[in-house]
Amino acid sequence: MSLLPRTAEEFSSAEYWEKFFKKRGEKAFEWYGDYNKLCGVLHKYIKMQDKVLVVGCGNSELSEQMYDVGYKHLTNIDISETVVNNMNQRNAERRPGLTFHQVDATKTPYEDASYQAALDKGTLDAMASEEEGALARNMLTEVGRVLSVGGRYVCVTLAQESVIKLAVEHFVQLGWAVRLHCLQEENRTEEDSFALPVFVLVCTKFRQPMPTPILEMCLGEDGAPVRHTHVSELLSAVREHQAYSVLRKRLRTNTDANSNLSLTLCHAKTGLPRYTLTIQDSPPGAKVPRANQFAVFIVPQGSETAWLYSSGEGRRQLAASANFRRLVIVSMHRNQEYTDMQAVQSELSPVVMDLAPPGMPANHQVPFLSVGGDLGWREEVSRGVSQLSGEYCVENVKGEDGELYRRLVFLSNAALVQSESRLVSSNTATSQKRKNKRKAKASAASAAPAASSTSMTVDSGFLCCAHHEVMVACLAMLGVGMPQNKDIPVSVLLVGLGGGGLPQFLRDFMPNVTIEVVELDPVVLEVAKQWFGFQPDDRLTVTLGDGLERICALEKEGGHLFDAIMFDVDNKDSTLGMSCPPAAFVETPILQKVRNLLTPRGLFILNLACRDPALRKSVLERVSGVFPTILSRKIEEEINEVLLCSRGEKETSDATHILPSLNQAAKNLQSALCSSGTEPSRRPHIDIAELLKDLRIV
Repeated sequence: MSLLPRTAEEFSSAEYWEKFFKKRGEKAFEWYGDYNKLCGVLHKYIKMQDKVLVVGCGNSELSEQMYDVGYKHLTNIDISETVVNNMNQRNAERRPGLTFHQVDATKTPYEDASYQAALDKGTLDAMASEEEGALARNMLTEVGRVLSVGGRYVCVTLAQESVIKLAVEHFVQLGWAVRLHCLQEENRTEEDSFALPVFVLVCTKFRQPMPTPILEMCLGEDGAPVRHTHVSELLSAVREHQAYSVLRKRLRTNTDANSNLSLTLCHAKTGLPRYTLTIQDSPPGAKVPRANQFAVFIVPQGSETAWLYSSGEGRRQLAASANFRRLVIVSMHRNQEYTDMQAVQSELSPVVMDLAPPGMPANHQVPFLSVGGDLGWREEVSRGVSQLSGEYCVENVKGEDGELYRRLVFLSNAALVQSESRLVSSNTATSQKRKNKRKAKASAASAAPAASSTSMTVDSGFLCCAHHEVMVACLAMLGVGMPQNKDIPVSVLLVGLGGGGLPQFLRDFMPNVTIEVVELDPVVLEVAKQWFGFQPDDRLTVTLGDGLERICALEKEGGHLFDAIMFDVDNKDSTLGMSCPPAAFVETPILQKVRNLLTPRGLFILNLACRDPALRKSVLERVSGVFPTILSRKIEEEINEVLLCSRGEKETSDATHILPSLNQAAKNLQSALCSSGTEPSRRPHIDIAELLKDLRIV
């Protein structure tokens, strides 16, 4: 719309509005919404018999329409002489009781407490930017003066942050009650609709100021009010509604296969996150059947962190296999109850059409897709707080393979599983009976696990993390399992405990191995022991403290050499493009200390997860500056890669002879693992040769 103000300063200019209305002429200006859109809220807060001061009326038809339905006590004021003259002429015959006056809203001639309501459609927005809001504050002060006790200031606004913050803080300081309605756009053309939604601010005057602010947000004209404690919370809710409206407008006007747009839907009563929706469009030129325009995919509970659903490439593959023009991928949140698939569909159905692709008919039937037709299963077994890492939870989930898994998740990054272990029944026979029952009662299997979590134990022979499997396989380079090495001890220093699955595996299945684990967070150690079957002993010890400090101390003390040093520690700083390890762990001085702590045959094994190509290159340059021989094994469908670094001398650093010899080393280690003294059902589920075949020389 070419007549809209180009800058915020123009909004508050009397000259701008003179020019605007002269150019606009007789056509009413209703870009904040007409009577039909606003009547529900207006009738809710303004009574027919109320004396109403209409502030900055403009040439809007709103006052005329209100007059026609029974509001006979309307006083309309505007700063523009042109608009006042035009409106008086327009209504002289048809509405003789409707008058318009040229009055400055910051200095009105009306008596104190002479009105029961003040109606403002866009005037606050127009004045708020002038003189750092001074004009708007003066207007609001004047409104407060002319309103009687119980009177209401009803303001239709786009709720730009500076504007709504100014108004809300003004009335909160006066002790008034503040409520905001976010009006949803319905049946409006894209050309006429704003990216931002229209809000109605309702501020109620009390005889005595309210000691505690009343701050409420309502969705639509009849939505239940959600109470907020602080002004900042209310402003945050406004921003969320605005962001959703902008997203909806964007989605209804274009498509972008690489955008990865997402939004979170919260529970209306509690305000807690309930669903996260990610929009995945098909690429331009994709051959999509005409009928396959739009679908919704429900991710099973507990599977939302899987690569297929959590990564951009995974979601693109999912969308390609579903073959719809637009796929909305829905993840469910923790601490929320979901009855069944039908209930979820009913809850989401009113929302998803807002996310439809351009040109989608309003009556289009949107199919809901899922894996196996059920919602999955999740059970929280523990929750606590770490002073170092924040709130965490331990939960059991049912995987898409039907097996049960236990996870440690730090809620500051709920999309990332910190540690995961597979659960098995404490009694194999009992487990088999339960499986038979599950087959006989397929409907019950979708809502509950095969066995009660209280009868389950952690399977120490199963490594859920692919990079842990590779780190174990890399120890084949030490000759573990070779007949001539059967009595040679192997010492490992591991920085980073997590749930303890990796060190427990080494302890249980690697012959003659001793492990020292360094863990910074004592809470993580307790969680590992209580919930993940971690059992320290004389061969598996834990040192609580900073991993870097421990490495420095060991080198300074001397006399400590390890056959393998492993870094498996995550980076808490999410602003960097490297989630493993923290940057300090791959600085040259630390890498040199690691090298000094290795035996002549020793290996440095690093779990590296780096999204930034330039940063990854820098890390590799530093590592190669200390370790002449580096092999890399990338983890399929993940950003992780395991670096296997040897401390061999420069002149013998040609690694081309290493890879062929790995095949026999893999067989030796596989044999050693399989001959461990555990019962067959608990033996390792790992293929050493398969894990090592994709090692590449860096």
